[in-house]
Amino acid sequence: MPNKTAIGFIGLGQMGGSMAERLLADDVALHIHDPSPAAASRLVARGAIAHDSPRQVADAAAIVFACLPSREVAEAVALGPEGVAQGSAIRVHVEMSTIGKTCIESIADGLAARSIQTVDAPISGGPPAAREGRLAMMAAGPAQAVAQVTPWLARIGKQVYVLGDRPGQAQLMKLINNTLMATNLVAASEGLVMGAKAGLDAAVMFEVLRAGTGHSASADDILARVALPRSFDFGARLSIVEKDVHLGLDEATTLGVPARVMQAAAQIWDEAAQKGWGERDFSSILKLIEERGGAEVRRVT
Repeated sequence: MPNKTAIGFIGLGQMGGSMAERLLADDVALHIHDPSPAAASRLVARGAIAHDSPRQVADAAAIVFACLPSREVAEAVALGPEGVAQGSAIRVHVEMSTIGKTCIESIADGLAARSIQTVDAPISGGPPAAREGRLAMMAAGPAQAVAQVTPWLARIGKQVYVLGDRPGQAQLMKLINNTLMATNLVAASEGLVMGAKAGLDAAVMFEVLRAGTGHSASADDILARVALPRSFDFGARLSIVEKDVHLGLDEATTLGVPARVMQAAAQIWDEAAQKGWGERDFSSILKLIEERGGAEVRRVT
């Protein structure tokens, strides 16, 4: 039997659960925590060790990953009374949540006071990419800590991009990516609905966009996957995308960069949230554009 390295993973939702699953191996003792026992059960069945709190995970593992839904949860998991900061074994906290530059800097400062290094490591690619190990991984933090966790990140995703030596730099890149995705998704939806209302076949429109200069991941990887079967289940809540868009706009404001197109797209995401769609899949933004335009993006024949 090989010697096992203890690795921690906190947050086992659609993204976190798939990423944690990729760390299961003969050379890993995977220590996990999630408020939902059901979320942990699949991993426990494959040999992971479940714990009752983030602190217990940090008592067992020197490297602890976290993939969490909000800034508030990320701060509590890192710095709360039962957070990883109280753990006895942890040396590196790998924050994979999309929480913004200010929040990760606060977490890094709080953990540094306990001699724990922070690697800012958000991911991009969505649930299908998480399941298949195709995520793009970003990392920023002390060089030694980034080097220490890079082999584990490589097990989760296809490529690791190092953004710098300060936590927050990777968050900024992630927010740029997510805000562009959300903006492109609105624009692509509007264009497709325009075509649908004029009688164009959805399948042919996607083929043309894929071959032409209108190509985008928003159209090809997201909208084509949900519009053609009319199954809006790409795998992330609309409220998460709305949150990320506003985090991105906050950073633009802080940096003094005008972001008028992103602001216009944010209004569409806000409209969907105000309709009570926050728990729907984020690809449902196409349905909102369809309602506004009076046409559905479908196959004609």
